[in-house]
Amino acid sequence: MTEESHADTAEPSERGPLSVVRLLELAELPPGVVNLVLGDARAGIPLAGHEQIQLVHFTGSVATGKRVGAAAGERLHRAVLELGGKDPVVVDAGVDPVATAQAVAFGAFINTGQICTSMERIYVHRDVAEPFVEALVAAAESFPVGNGLDEGVVLGPLVDQRQRDIVVRHVEDAVRKGAKVRAGGIVPAGKGFCYPPTVLTEVDDSMLVLTEETFGPVAPVVVVDAFEEGLERASQSEYGLAATVYTDDPDHIAAAARIPAGVTWVNQWQGGGPERLYEPARDSGMGATGARAAYDAATRPSSVHIAAAS
Repeated sequence: MTEESHADTAEPSERGPLSVVRLLELAELPPGVVNLVLGDARAGIPLAGHEQIQLVHFTGSVATGKRVGAAAGERLHRAVLELGGKDPVVVDAGVDPVATAQAVAFGAFINTGQICTSMERIYVHRDVAEPFVEALVAAAESFPVGNGLDEGVVLGPLVDQRQRDIVVRHVEDAVRKGAKVRAGGIVPAGKGFCYPPTVLTEVDDSMLVLTEETFGPVAPVVVVDAFEEGLERASQSEYGLAATVYTDDPDHIAAAARIPAGVTWVNQWQGGGPERLYEPARDSGMGATGARAAYDAATRPSSVHIAAAS
């Protein structure tokens, strides 16, 4: 037997609540099915620890996720936490460098880099590095940036000033430590918190852009001498949300599973159907989700045993 009739409570980020408000308006659900709470952590943390909450499903930063998880743990509530990411890409020798660069540009820049699984670290084999970077720069420069409501604009603004400040800080830190800006890297004039698609080369692990979540349209490229080196570098992170590998080598396809990540895509990005299961690794979260796991997390099985008739 399972309990399936509980109402939901949604508490969207205080940095972008209006989309959730509008979504629930359009859904036209019966009163009480989804209850909306607006606020920041001062609302969310107590909500996670409320005695009537049975499951907490949180998507957000690692720091806030730890606070949410602690509040849920105090009540022994189950929790599914999808937290930050610094998702790597490994580009092997032998792939089409132009087509792969175009795919990586989409994964790094679309939605202005504000997707949990945006590509944030790129490790490319030296054999294809030069044409790959040239194609990545060309792709970056082809994305129109501006007001998302204007015709032809592909990349709108970042969510707020605070987020753009993080992106600027990461890029400036990298440049100060020796990185080269191949595209973008300059805050545009005008209203809104826009930032152009940016490609950086000659980056290393001393730079924030390779170690902290940027959550913006920045593609730092590291050239490696072998696929194995790229795999090892991709695995060296406190995060483990997702990863992407581009290779034509069957052995390298099999080796891609060694990257500690909830999901690893090979020769695509954001692929998979409704049957896909995953659980983030390391500081990227806890709790499996997708397909049957989502149902299992949201329900509580119980059994009733009836004595056999004598």
